[in-house]
Amino acid sequence: MKICLVGSSGGHLTHLYMLKPFWEKHERFWVTFDKEDAKSLLKDERMIPCYYPTNRSLKGLLINTRLAWKVLRREKPDLIISSGAAVAVPFFWLGKLFGAKTMYIEVFDRIDKSTLSGKLVYPVTDKFIVEWEEMKKIYPKAINLGSIF
Repeated sequence: MKICLVGSSGGHLTHLYMLKPFWEKHERFWVTFDKEDAKSLLKDERMIPCYYPTNRSLKGLLINTRLAWKVLRREKPDLIISSGAAVAVPFFWLGKLFGAKTMYIEVFDRIDKSTLSGKLVYPVTDKFIVEWEEMKKIYPKAINLGSIF
């Protein structure tokens, strides 16, 4: 199985990295910001830089949509995993077009309110994971696996 792990640097990237017992067994690549924290954490991983800043940025969405199209056509991942933020949106929507399965993990600090990225990817997410039972009121098809931390 080939996995695409996509997300902003910082906390979102840390969240994905904590899934290492799962992803380390598979072929994978990362899509994240070309920032020092990401380069340090992923120094031994294959990383594809994406455009930032992305939050509520139409320019960022357009640039990263073009990137997602190119990367997904070339890499053909079986699974796309993200915990946000905005860079995940084009990868999830186009990923479905290319036949990939998608898994989204809503961030830990959201207990009773959705994120914009979560709302935007929810319709095309195969497994939507929350870390608080209260979030199932917002995302009815979500699975509560508890805290990743």
